[in-house]
Amino acid sequence: MSDIEIARAATKKPIMEVGDKLGIPSDHLLPYGHDKAKVSQSFINSVQGNTDGKLILVTAVNPTPAGEGKTTTTVGLGDGLNAIGKNAMICIREASLGPNFGMKGGAAGGGYAQVVPMEDMNLHFTGDFHAITSAHSLLSAMIDNHIYWGNELEIDLRRVAWRRVVDMNDRALRQVALSLGGVSNGFPREGGFDITVASEVMAILCLAKDLKDLQKRLGDMIVAYRRDRSPVFARDIKADGAMTVLLKDAMQPNLVQTLENNPAFVHGGPFANIAHGCNSVIATTTALKLADYVVTEAGFGADLGAEKFLNIKCRKAGLTPAAVVIVATVRAMKMNGGVVKNDLDNENVDAVTKGCANLGRHIENIKKFGVPAVVAINHFVKDTEAEVQAILDFVASQGAEAVLSKHWADGSKGSADLARKVVEITETQPSKYAPLYPDSKSLFEKIETVAKEIYRAVDVIADKKILDQLKTWEDQGYGDLPVCMAKTQYSFTTDPNERGAPTGHSLPVREVRLSAGAGFVVVVCGEIMTMPGLPRKPSAESIYLNDAGEIEGLF
Repeated sequence: MSDIEIARAATKKPIMEVGDKLGIPSDHLLPYGHDKAKVSQSFINSVQGNTDGKLILVTAVNPTPAGEGKTTTTVGLGDGLNAIGKNAMICIREASLGPNFGMKGGAAGGGYAQVVPMEDMNLHFTGDFHAITSAHSLLSAMIDNHIYWGNELEIDLRRVAWRRVVDMNDRALRQVALSLGGVSNGFPREGGFDITVASEVMAILCLAKDLKDLQKRLGDMIVAYRRDRSPVFARDIKADGAMTVLLKDAMQPNLVQTLENNPAFVHGGPFANIAHGCNSVIATTTALKLADYVVTEAGFGADLGAEKFLNIKCRKAGLTPAAVVIVATVRAMKMNGGVVKNDLDNENVDAVTKGCANLGRHIENIKKFGVPAVVAINHFVKDTEAEVQAILDFVASQGAEAVLSKHWADGSKGSADLARKVVEITETQPSKYAPLYPDSKSLFEKIETVAKEIYRAVDVIADKKILDQLKTWEDQGYGDLPVCMAKTQYSFTTDPNERGAPTGHSLPVREVRLSAGAGFVVVVCGEIMTMPGLPRKPSAESIYLNDAGEIEGLF
């Protein structure tokens, strides 16, 4: 059966029963139908005195068209932990409509390791992304409205930094002309759109501790500059209060369930190749108060999502992960070893061994943060024993352990061994987590640290304009912020076709953006776009309603 057929056949429990498993009273759940609900802020406040559970991060090798199954493994591990008698829940991100209708097709896991309701989670869900888009758009409108009605703040029209957003892959909107059509439409200027998941509003919602913190961060966003280069903030436009009102409900974590009726928070969704790639801090910290084990994911490979989780999210939220699970597949190792997609079903142990260099690089990188790691080999039905053994042997040679996990086909029965290994690691190998760089390093030194330590670049290429901009931000008091690298997810380099574990390359920095409200500096590298485009044959072409009114084509 397809993923959507498996999800549709699931026996779901009423969401109030799922909440009861976590000790959430029904009057603290705001239901969205029978199978999803938001958790009230008052309940979240009431559990802050609880002891924290153990935080497990799931990351992966660099993604390939062969698939890695990071979310599937996250769900499978959560179910596996519950199956071996642990009190566990998962925390993952919400899905963006852009990739769902583009290449990805869904983000709720797969096979018998899924979050349900799968269709809702991959589409409008509880409206959080619409609220973020609306809040962002409100600020956009208020900026141009302020300029139209006299520009009291003396905004330099050439230096409006605030771009618009829409939750769709639409390359035609990357660069646009605004306010055309005459005097009544305002002052013409250039602008552009990013995808909603790259919005600073999304990043702020996922890093804010509560509504008060949310409004402060929204107010701290820099939207433009004056002719003297002094910043204009969202609070100067007086937009922060109304934006907070629009985001009031979106700030509350969404409770759903896995196919095995275990609780899951699905909340927030910044991309990991252009944003910080983690679910919300409020969902993660609340889950840690409710469960003994919390399994969360960070987007794309460990060079992006895990690096940002460990350098940005954990630093800002005071989190200490107990262990990291690095997901790998035989198929991904083959592709990293030079095998083309059409030949992946043929046994090729040599290619697997060669491709393991990519996995080895990620193992080395995670160790630099002081967190114990285990490799999860996400099993595909055509993997051979010899190919699996090649990964097991390689991981052992790296001083780490790997576990074959069959959660896609068998649910918690297939992930029980992985769950037991994770428990063993957290009980025998105490985490010595520390960020890769201190706050005190200069912004450019932080960029160099990530480039050299994580990507293995020999140098960073940035022109004088970028260096001067970083220095200006440091002079304005932003020098202690972490850096958020925007880079292709497919490679350690900025060339998406460079697989494996390349060395000797340079990291070209194209642009830097200050996200003062979110609390990081975005570093745009190579040709990465903050507004993706649709592929030649988008998934949307295959998504439709069948005769029974059911959704087909999501996967």
